[in-house]
Amino acid sequence: MNKTLQAVTQRIVERSQSSRAAYLNAMQQQATDGPARQVMSCGNLAHGFAACKPQDKESIKLMNAANIGIVTAFNDMLSAHQPYEPYPNIIKQAAQKMGSTAQVAGGVPAMCDGVTQGQPGMDLSLFSRDVIAMSTAVSLSHNMFDGGLCLGICDKIVPGMLMGALSFGHLPFVFVPAGPMASGISNQEKAKVRQLYAEGKASREELLETESKSYHSHGTCTFYGTANSNQLLLEVMGLHIPGSSFIHPDSPMRQAMTEMAVEQVIHMTNMNQRPTALYEIVSEKTIVNALVALLATGGSTNHTMHWVAIARCAGIQITWDDYAELSEVVPLLTKIYPNGQADINHFTAAGGVGYLIKQLLKKGLLHEDVQTVLGKGLSQYCVEPHFINGQILFRPCIETSQDKDVLANIEAPFSDHGGLQLMRGNLGRGVIKTSAVKSEHQSVCAPAVVVNDQNEVKTLFESGELNKDVILVVRFQGPQAIGMPELHKLTPYLGSLQDKGYKVGLVTDGRMSGASGKVPAAIHVYPEAKQGGALAKVQNGDVIELNGATGQLNIVFDSKAEEQQFWQRPDASMTTDHSQGLGRELFSNFRKLVTTPEKGAMSIDVPYDQMNE
Repeated sequence: MNKTLQAVTQRIVERSQSSRAAYLNAMQQQATDGPARQVMSCGNLAHGFAACKPQDKESIKLMNAANIGIVTAFNDMLSAHQPYEPYPNIIKQAAQKMGSTAQVAGGVPAMCDGVTQGQPGMDLSLFSRDVIAMSTAVSLSHNMFDGGLCLGICDKIVPGMLMGALSFGHLPFVFVPAGPMASGISNQEKAKVRQLYAEGKASREELLETESKSYHSHGTCTFYGTANSNQLLLEVMGLHIPGSSFIHPDSPMRQAMTEMAVEQVIHMTNMNQRPTALYEIVSEKTIVNALVALLATGGSTNHTMHWVAIARCAGIQITWDDYAELSEVVPLLTKIYPNGQADINHFTAAGGVGYLIKQLLKKGLLHEDVQTVLGKGLSQYCVEPHFINGQILFRPCIETSQDKDVLANIEAPFSDHGGLQLMRGNLGRGVIKTSAVKSEHQSVCAPAVVVNDQNEVKTLFESGELNKDVILVVRFQGPQAIGMPELHKLTPYLGSLQDKGYKVGLVTDGRMSGASGKVPAAIHVYPEAKQGGALAKVQNGDVIELNGATGQLNIVFDSKAEEQQFWQRPDASMTTDHSQGLGRELFSNFRKLVTTPEKGAMSIDVPYDQMNE
């Protein structure tokens, strides 16, 4: 076992001792020897199965079989979630074959950052995660269920579902993916046309045609953003059926995988011999495994917040120092867009999740002795599923990567570093993803150009005012200011400047998309400008040092007097109102209550934390 992995895990265990004990105690108190619905009144129970078929009513009423709650993020606007439409019937039929039942417990909202990118609706994006957590809890609160299946894929949806499910951690859960769309045009071509459009060299019609060829059918988008990071991390945590993350929605094996998930969650209930609760799977070790998987694949920076929030909901305290320390010893093993030109389908063909897990286990970089939905031991996930004669057969994963330009062997990684760096200095504390940034671009020291709204950047770009070495400061984007929108819309402008030979960087208290890369970006910086952080004092022309290699994020001062003058400056004020319109007025309390990014940017209460503060 890698010594750093052991040390980080032990530190998390010690830091979380009180809060984790409080969480486990709460879950154990919620657990029952049989179905929780056995304590319901006749009126409660009658309402709970009123719409069921007679056979299902009998099973639920007699308490002799498991009843599984389905929480679904289905909607037919999102390509990733549209395939979920038939899943409830598939699940119900599979449950009936096992003498059990399943009910749709409820639905959760599922918004797409690809649709809202650069639009007012993006201001609700981060907060939607906590709404999803609460919606999951409301769905399960009827207390009719012996286990749960969560149908979700994308950005905030999976983290929110898992956060909500952890409040019902005394029950077993399996997460059920739906798979990526087939590969479209190359990511390199897509990025090129986006940048040409930003430079005024491609028409809107050409851009839309390119985007449509990239995002072209049902299924998850194929780049390695937050959605596919979600799926990979859940599989490494043992919350998926092995090998199920990246099977195409139309593959015959996809339905068989869903049916296997149903069978497995029923086996895990307390109606059977081997009950396994969610709280047994989500532990300090599996959280660390998720962080390792994120770093080894150059996954989404959004998970520097989402997995902190997930851990907190299980009474586990992690910090950005944990990510940074692990990043020093976890090698980068994949090149998937935006870290490379391949997509998630190429990664799967090269060896996929099973091969990745095997490589990391080989060097002691994952905890093997963890509980999964299949039982004890992560080595059960070093497999590749095959669909033969209508049955899923698991075979040992391949010994060597089938494409070493996409998925590396552990002995020859793309980098010895995980590609995530903690940023700190007199500007605050943030993170940077360096795995997609060429080494010669990772360090920038240049005068600042400051904007209070991302929409100002287009005007500055088109006027030529950014044609110089520059660090763009985009402030008042933090969670308390406007909800911490993603700023992926800025990537083509900044990328174009970099291609012209300028040294370019971004500093912001907002987020960047899981698909961002190329330009060094210190993101999630806090204290945010709205809270009086140093970003509120920065002015045009201030020299900023952004060093992704060393983690330095500083205003550069020539003298002590200059430094004193900086701190004596009055704070700037927000110049744009983001509190009204398109539902944003409903989220004022979220903006007031939200924690810092390093605390998960949470607007919901986590009582276990208070045991440790």
